[in-house]
Amino acid sequence: MNRLLIQNGRLLDPSRNVDVTGDLLIVDGRVAEIGGGLSPDGADVMDATGLIVAPGFVDIHTHLRDPGQEYKETIQTGTAAAARGGFTTVCAMPNTDPPMDTRATVEYVLRTAAGADARVLPIGCVTKGRAGEELAELSDLAGAGCIAFSDDGAPVPDAGMLRRALEYAGITGLPVIDHCEDSAAAAGGVMHEGWVSTRLGLRGQPAAAEETAVARDISVALQTGAPLHIAHVSTRAAIEQVRAAKERGAPVTAEVTPHHLTLTHEAVAFGAGGNGGSDTLHYDTNAKVNPPLRTPDDVQACVDALRDGAIDAIATDHAPHADYEKDCEFDAAALGISGLETAFGLCMSLVHGGQIDLATLIERLTSGPVRALGLERSVPGLGSLADGAPGDVVLLDPDAAWTVEPERFASKGRNTPIAGRTLTGRVVATVLGGRVVWAEERVKA
Repeated sequence: MNRLLIQNGRLLDPSRNVDVTGDLLIVDGRVAEIGGGLSPDGADVMDATGLIVAPGFVDIHTHLRDPGQEYKETIQTGTAAAARGGFTTVCAMPNTDPPMDTRATVEYVLRTAAGADARVLPIGCVTKGRAGEELAELSDLAGAGCIAFSDDGAPVPDAGMLRRALEYAGITGLPVIDHCEDSAAAAGGVMHEGWVSTRLGLRGQPAAAEETAVARDISVALQTGAPLHIAHVSTRAAIEQVRAAKERGAPVTAEVTPHHLTLTHEAVAFGAGGNGGSDTLHYDTNAKVNPPLRTPDDVQACVDALRDGAIDAIATDHAPHADYEKDCEFDAAALGISGLETAFGLCMSLVHGGQIDLATLIERLTSGPVRALGLERSVPGLGSLADGAPGDVVLLDPDAAWTVEPERFASKGRNTPIAGRTLTGRVVATVLGGRVVWAEERVKA
């Protein structure tokens, strides 16, 4: 019998409104007891004095690149990065090569992820080859272990296809996750359309490209009654549409990324810290992401919606790339940010800035994502420290300052616009099913 005792921590489990100082015992991979003064015989012990002990984080939007793009990331390196970031469960997006549109590809991912440093839950394609022309075999993908369907990286192309996808996905009980972008409205834009794109001479992507797609998707979801999840929402108008849809009872959920909560389009020109009075233009390709970084008003709308629940979850949209895919002209650079290892520290800036409280942040990283995609069906107790729940735990030091050093990432992707930035809030240890998969020396059992 394997026992792990985590002692003297601040146990914070928003799913059950638990916030107490005490001990947590994990036996044979599952939460066995929470209390004070626990001292079972034969247990390995971790001292969590002064630390927060929370359920392991759940990322519902991760690009692991495996199979087919292992030069960017592998399941092993991606889950190692997840563990460093406090994530014990990651939902793998299907834009691999080949895409996850067949049972065989899904089974490959699950087989390769066995014994990895994080639990991997696969997301199957909506359409075959993510080409937007013919529905994938959704029921077969669900039977293979998929927990949702998405063509992320590309939107479901039209309302008719989305309606059929929602109807068939509804039979399985699984949600469709859509990358909301009107491709015609986006018109090749490489960053947010605004004063920064004008100053840099770059093609802008208007906010309307996201907002019109969100409106279409919500309308179809209301018509079908099937669950729809809006990926990486980023504009004020799109958020207001999500909020209004929820008030109407639409089966709609939404996520936001750490970078859309904390960075603006100015990062492209001046870096993540702003211009600081300098007129030097960076053209920072590490800040090139889709949807693009938006205006300060959009960022504030994202924070407000995360706080009040209009947005259900924080999801990293971890998108690792090889160095040469970013070290090039801005128009040619790949889209995406490597975000698993910086997510908690970046989001803690909202807590330290008084914009959101710590319990809400932890909820949006744990039970919020589970609820948004209905992951309880696949992993009962996920996102909780309830008795019998998976022994997935993260130990956090909310006041520890550290510097982002991409060269030290576990991920192959070093593409982050916040390199060199000091963050306050650090993951100290990560436990998956009672197994310590990442820990600093000070807490090692």
